[in-house]
Amino acid sequence: MVFDPAKDQGEIQAILDGLHKQQKHAQFGEERYALLFKPGEYDLDVTVDYHVEAAGLGRVPGDVRINGSVQSVATTHTNNVTIMFWRSASNFEVHPRSTEDLIYWAVSQAAPYRRMHILGDLQFDKGGWASGGLLANSIVEGNARLTTGQQWFTRNSELGSWSGGNWNRTFVGTIGAATEEWPVKPNTVVQRTPVIREKPFLLIDESGGYSVFVPALAHSTHGVSWKDGKEAGELIPINAFHIAFPGTDTAASINEALASGKHILFTPGIYSLEETIRVSRENTIILGIGLPTLVPTNGKTALATDDLPGIILSGMMFDAGLTESPSLLEIGPPGSNRDHADNPSSLHDIYCRVGGAIPGTVETCLVVNSHDVIIDHTWLWRADHGAGAEWEVNKAKHGIVVNGDDVTIFGLFNEHFQEYQTLWNGERGRTYFYQSEIPYDPPSQDLWMSGETLGYASYKVADHVESHHAWGLGIYSFFGVRADSDPGVRLHSAIEGPEKPGIQFTHITTFAGRYGGINHPINDFGPRTDAKELKFFDPASENP
Repeated sequence: MVFDPAKDQGEIQAILDGLHKQQKHAQFGEERYALLFKPGEYDLDVTVDYHVEAAGLGRVPGDVRINGSVQSVATTHTNNVTIMFWRSASNFEVHPRSTEDLIYWAVSQAAPYRRMHILGDLQFDKGGWASGGLLANSIVEGNARLTTGQQWFTRNSELGSWSGGNWNRTFVGTIGAATEEWPVKPNTVVQRTPVIREKPFLLIDESGGYSVFVPALAHSTHGVSWKDGKEAGELIPINAFHIAFPGTDTAASINEALASGKHILFTPGIYSLEETIRVSRENTIILGIGLPTLVPTNGKTALATDDLPGIILSGMMFDAGLTESPSLLEIGPPGSNRDHADNPSSLHDIYCRVGGAIPGTVETCLVVNSHDVIIDHTWLWRADHGAGAEWEVNKAKHGIVVNGDDVTIFGLFNEHFQEYQTLWNGERGRTYFYQSEIPYDPPSQDLWMSGETLGYASYKVADHVESHHAWGLGIYSFFGVRADSDPGVRLHSAIEGPEKPGIQFTHITTFAGRYGGINHPINDFGPRTDAKELKFFDPASENP
């Protein structure tokens, strides 16, 4: 849907309200929507729900002004938003109607708020449990806050102030970040973002046509990229893209377009793929709007790239199919060894789902073989509820396996897989913010053992690795919450890694639900976390 400020505002509001009513609880529905707003001024409340993307089509957020709100407000019982997933908002300037009006972006995973300018206060929960979330490349002139939210990640933003939160708040390259008072307040603050390419976006260019702006690679950044209106990057006309439509395009037609030199823009919908989409040209852009969902139908990888520089994948979800695939997304083939430091490939808002919508299965959601890859926000989820959410049905070993060197991840959300959630084999990897629930549903301790070790660590750095650093990690157990699981299950260590000078973990939070627990935050070090306990541990200060 494309909206024009010249259109009657009441008519637009009626459309938005109808969509909110339809989508607010459509967690596993098949409908997908992109709400695109042409430059101008609107008097609206833009409410964003499941499988909806709202985006301004301006060059900077101020080109699309909303007098009202851009919000996510749907809840379940007691204002709980722990299942408010798969939505996004970006590229708006929002003017609340009064100084008393609070903007709510009350969400959990896979719900980024990007490239926003909020002239007021912004809250990331509604007073009940929340499990978010990401704020990136945004300005909040007032107070940004959590009240009851578990964790939050903020990157390259500018805040009037920050307050609140519970288990883990991590700030990277952010002006106005919370003060670091670990462990009194579980805040992790990294002053500058070492390397980033901001997410590409669709806009209306000076000629009145559509183009895609691809921000340039940047190093050692602090604050937003767009504030002075001189953001470096490349403007690519829409005619350089093949526009893909569900029900019309297949993997074969998309591969044909790629072979002809086209970029790909996926429109909203679900795409069933009988073969792998293969990206074999450097600097190719694969852009999704409205959360297009790619589903392999016969046990193949949904999308794979060659070991090439500058490939960009953005704004897509991958659903595991009924037949097990080796992976859903593979960046570079096994054995990739080229240096891409000057022009890395990047992934932005990429989500993988195993079960929930369909009873799918996969070995590993995301495999990164190429060097220097940047991952800018991902949620990898083996479903704990929905279709096929059973130990022997939605089988999946790992969320992510990183084999490439010098891979950097900002905002890694990775949950419920049956072995290591994250397995890192490459050198000099970096993760800024990690959120992980280990699986809810091991039927017994005997069926969930890594050799002689109780369970599988959530975050595993391979024994041969010499250099790795991760900041702001939250790892939680909720054993026994389902009738088909064993409440007596325990995990030996939340994190495993070699005890070498180059292996560093800064700030680890562990929490255990009603049963079971975690014996150590890392290897054999740190305090035991038993049922209903929250523990904070910093290996550097404890000198394990």
